[in-house]
Amino acid sequence: MSTQIHLLDEEEEQEVPGFDAEGFAMQALLSRRTLAAAIDHTLLKPEATQEQVIRLCREAAEYGFACAMVNPTWAALAHAELAGTGIPVGVVVGFPLGASLGTTKREEALALVKIGAHDVDMVINIGLLKSGENQAMLQEIQGVVEVAHEAGAIVKVTLETCLLTVEEKLRASELAIAAGADFIKTSTGFSTSGATPEDVAMMRGVAGGRCGVKASGGIRTLADARRMLEAGANRIGASASVVIVGELKTA
Repeated sequence: MSTQIHLLDEEEEQEVPGFDAEGFAMQALLSRRTLAAAIDHTLLKPEATQEQVIRLCREAAEYGFACAMVNPTWAALAHAELAGTGIPVGVVVGFPLGASLGTTKREEALALVKIGAHDVDMVINIGLLKSGENQAMLQEIQGVVEVAHEAGAIVKVTLETCLLTVEEKLRASELAIAAGADFIKTSTGFSTSGATPEDVAMMRGVAGGRCGVKASGGIRTLADARRMLEAGANRIGASASVVIVGELKTA
């Protein structure tokens, strides 16, 4: 069964208050440390090794990244490595296709927050979205949000924008926000393409100040990150994080 979700039209998008993209971008780009604080330092390759995950965590602590984002199998290791650093563990749920059962995503999220994950990046069920199953989508996201929030964790809902029409991007954003998402996120980085400034701006237009917007997928340079921040992202997901902050001409 589907349900009606109100979608903001272009005029309404411009009127949604609550987030100063220009101001946030300027603040984030003040120094390497402030930029790092807006980046999820990410390693999600299936072939990633224990040694690489440990290096990721140590870099996250050294640079002060927003979190160290890893696959579920490495969550406990990352939690141990980051203990006492103040850097949270990020994990992915239903990754990368989003086609798992909603109950499976909920149980995966529950298991991960129990072992210390703080940032839970879940992938929506794209087929359900395209089939107009809004209620099922809403319930699936709510299931993950409930267990995460109960544990003091946050949820970023990945839309995989490259596979969606404009209407689907708007509807998915509204559904995620209605379900209690802390962030809406562009991409997994494992599909046909990644984040674009246009998609980020559209998502921020829907979100306003109601939740964060995370740009991820294909962000490899400081110029890429700058474009996403200026478009309205307040979190960046990248595996090239160290390179990106190193390009900033300030300490």
